[in-house]
Amino acid sequence: MEEILTFAAAEPTGVAFAPASGLLGSVWLLVAVPLVSAAILLLLGRRADRWGHWLGVGAIGAAFVLGLTYFLQLRGLENKQVQLSLWQFITVGDFKVDFGLLFDPLAAVFVLLITGVGFLIHLYAVEYMAHDEGRRRFFGYFNLFVAAMLLLVLGNNYVMLYFGWEGVGLASYLLISFWYGRPSAATAGKKAFLMNRVGDAGLAIGIFIMFATLGTTQYDQVFNGVASLGGATVLVLGLLLLLGATGKSGQFPLQAWLPDAMEGPTPVSALIHAATMVTAGVYLIARSNPIFSANTTLQLVVVSVGAITLLMGCLIGAAKDDIKRVLAWSTVSQIGYMFLGVGLGGAAYALAIVHLLAHGFFKANMFLGAGSVMHGMNDQVDIRRFGALSKHMKVTWLTFMMGWLAIIGIPPLSGFFSKEPIIVEAFKRGDWTSWLFGGAALLGAGLTAFYMTRLFVLTFHGPARWTEDIEHPHESPKLMTVPLILLAIGSVAAGGLMATTVPDWLAATAGLGGEHPEHHPVLAHWLITALSIVVTVLGAGLAWMLFRSGTATEPQPAGVLVTAARRNLYTDAFNEAVFEKPGIFLTRALVFLDNRGVDGLVNGLAAAVGGGSGRLRRLQTGFVRSYATSILTGALLVVAAFLAVQQGWLA
Repeated sequence: MEEILTFAAAEPTGVAFAPASGLLGSVWLLVAVPLVSAAILLLLGRRADRWGHWLGVGAIGAAFVLGLTYFLQLRGLENKQVQLSLWQFITVGDFKVDFGLLFDPLAAVFVLLITGVGFLIHLYAVEYMAHDEGRRRFFGYFNLFVAAMLLLVLGNNYVMLYFGWEGVGLASYLLISFWYGRPSAATAGKKAFLMNRVGDAGLAIGIFIMFATLGTTQYDQVFNGVASLGGATVLVLGLLLLLGATGKSGQFPLQAWLPDAMEGPTPVSALIHAATMVTAGVYLIARSNPIFSANTTLQLVVVSVGAITLLMGCLIGAAKDDIKRVLAWSTVSQIGYMFLGVGLGGAAYALAIVHLLAHGFFKANMFLGAGSVMHGMNDQVDIRRFGALSKHMKVTWLTFMMGWLAIIGIPPLSGFFSKEPIIVEAFKRGDWTSWLFGGAALLGAGLTAFYMTRLFVLTFHGPARWTEDIEHPHESPKLMTVPLILLAIGSVAAGGLMATTVPDWLAATAGLGGEHPEHHPVLAHWLITALSIVVTVLGAGLAWMLFRSGTATEPQPAGVLVTAARRNLYTDAFNEAVFEKPGIFLTRALVFLDNRGVDGLVNGLAAAVGGGSGRLRRLQTGFVRSYATSILTGALLVVAAFLAVQQGWLA
């Protein structure tokens, strides 16, 4: 196998090739190790039940060590970019695609996030899935998911990205519907798979347009050719890529699948919603920043999607009572902040990635914390039936508290350093939209503080509301609490550390280190920061006052807004009315046409032939006298016809 190592400049102005050398020539191992592990676990079957889970954990641990090693090697390179071409993947006429990998600052931070947080989630899952008969199969799917996600972020062209993109979609379907015996899990898996196909179709068409207009799907060549495209082409191409991103990241209008994905095991929720699948859309836009930065209308659409989604997630999350679904809508909202960042462009690209990394820590922390609560509460998920768990699950309570404080943006925890700069950038657009999008981001901060405080207080504080003969709260085993502690440390410290280092590190990736040269915030930076803290404290304080004494354990009558939020702002009803029901009607109409039309014609013709032959068969009686009578009758008819002609009777 021929390997080629490419050292590229920070700006996409050309590529020079050199023979592979050093450790970076083995970057392909990042994908190969978890992929081989998945193959072993899935092919060996029950023979790997006793040790398969440890193979799955070890594979991701090895991938993390490799990723850290490659990261340190990359730091020593002047150009901070290496490409590895392994073989020619597709050759069809002029369409040629290499199976190639790109390891640069953007890919490196994603690799460390996916493998680092992913390793802790894998470790947690060993104990969480201990009593499940399909644990070995679960870790096989888990490793397959990580391998596909790593291929997605490491591919050096859009076809390789799409290959990993679809692999992630397949693995997520297998994991969300892992307990396929439950109708709700099977339905959730199908919903995620089908809604992602809508976005994936947009991404696929976008890739076709790239090849049709530029003759390539290679990142550097596509970005170099963007300037030669017309404004309309860039807009259409960007919108198609955005459609793919909204599907994978659960953003408006393709967000409905993401909360339903909670039907999978809790470690799946942590992996999908924290460090991997839902961040893929943010990665796609950040990687494609030369395309999105080339069209201001396109950037406006991305920012609008982010602003709408972050507010939608906040409103719906405030009305949910399922602990995992509250966190799921929180993910929808926080990814909205990331879309807002990448849509703003310039320096905000890097800020969005910082928030993505910080989110990976505190959201994985809280999802695993929710799993710990469920583990200690006999799988109860209704926060109205919790309360006072801080006395019984002190480690889970303390670590969940760190995630809660981080996500609402209390300084000096990570969320403050990652989310507050995005709010500042939203006020920098330079026109009236600064107030619109900056105000949306600021309002989202207050709403986030409200509904996340509601979740925290109802779960861990107030009077106990559980049923004592069913739930017996207790702390989780160390194999579950140790990952919680490590993620809690990251929730506290990661944001501040990354806010000062990651933007400079990402500056080596083209387009991710820019500034807004002429735009300044419509409000002073210190004032925006102060307002952010004030609305956060007000939101958290209001929720604490309302829910510190608990809440009713049954749904109560509510106003129009709360009712709408409980019903997901009627987005599911809209999808059912506009897409599902017409689709069902069309399907039934086609079935009717097939049964009564196509099949009816064929069956009718067959019945006519069969009926006619049956009647003609009755003439064959087997009696000579009958045949003689028939011959005589025929002869008489012939003679009569001749006589009629001769006498002119027929004239």
